Amino acid sequence: MHASKRAFLIAACGLAAGALPLAASAQGAPWPTKPVRLIVGFPGGSTPDIAARTIAEPLAKALGQPVVVDNKPGASGNIAADQVAKATDDHTIGIVINGNLTSSKMLYPKLPYDPGKDFTYLSLIATAPLVLVSQSSLPAGAAFFDAARKGGDKWSYGSVGVGSVGHLGMELLKSKVPGLKAEHVPYQGNPQVMTDLIGNQIQMALIPPGVALPQIKAGKVKAVGLTSGRSTLAPDVSPLSDAGVRDFNLEVWTALLGPANLSKTAQDRISKELAVIMKSPEVRQKLFEQGWQAVGTSPDGMRARVKEEAAIMSRIITTNGIKLQ
Repeated sequence: MHASKRAFLIAACGLAAGALPLAASAQGAPWPTKPVRLIVGFPGGSTPDIAARTIAEPLAKALGQPVVVDNKPGASGNIAADQVAKATDDHTIGIVINGNLTSSKMLYPKLPYDPGKDFTYLSLIATAPLVLVSQSSLPAGAAFFDAARKGGDKWSYGSVGVGSVGHLGMELLKSKVPGLKAEHVPYQGNPQVMTDLIGNQIQMALIPPGVALPQIKAGKVKAVGLTSGRSTLAPDVSPLSDAGVRDFNLEVWTALLGPANLSKTAQDRISKELAVIMKSPEVRQKLFEQGWQAVGTSPDGMRARVKEEAAIMSRIITTNGIKLQ
């Protein structure tokens, strides 16, 4: 081979070999390189905790690194959400609920994070409608609302606290049902709400299916209707639209997110694996047994839902002058 041709080939091979590391680096470093921390702003056994632990094991298997659920309860999940927002290790993500992204900014004047700017939205995990339940002696369907109008502000409803979905959802319902004036009574949790409802201390409440259905089946409370269309989570409960309530749709949900600085490599990997996990029959069944419908959305789909719900909750909070004491 001619010397000049040989030199050319050697140089070309050298350039090609040199280009390989560059190509590899352009694709980004492997992720994850250590255990992933999954922060949950509620205690063990809570609904968000159940959702987190349901996806943690299959996600860990897919990623090849442990996914460690870290419970940091307090301030309705806002403390944990803030820790996710401020994470800088590229291996911290979190589970949040509706309020952390849709109503907290209006309810907490000094909220330490911005729901719209401080997070990387990844996906909704699970959703569920609420069930409007009433005292067992009250009528069902449209007749219930006729009775409620007559009851005026002598009637009351329970929720798990000011600013909760059960509270804001009921105020939204009142705006859709002229003459409904029931007063709010806050409780520490849904079990306490159900106890007073069964004891006829309050007349109604918006309760998750997992809590409401056993009491409905036992005849201790009555189902008035679902806050969504028909649902496999409560197949025997009709939508509130059947009782004459129009343009009313409300669900509770859990979602997965990371800090705004989460690397693109991490975002893409999580989104890819989560899309498969949320279609798993085992995962879907586990969530269903806990009263949840498994879902998987794109980051844009999640952001659109948050924006729409935040606008609705903002109107309810402003119109009713709702403030946290």
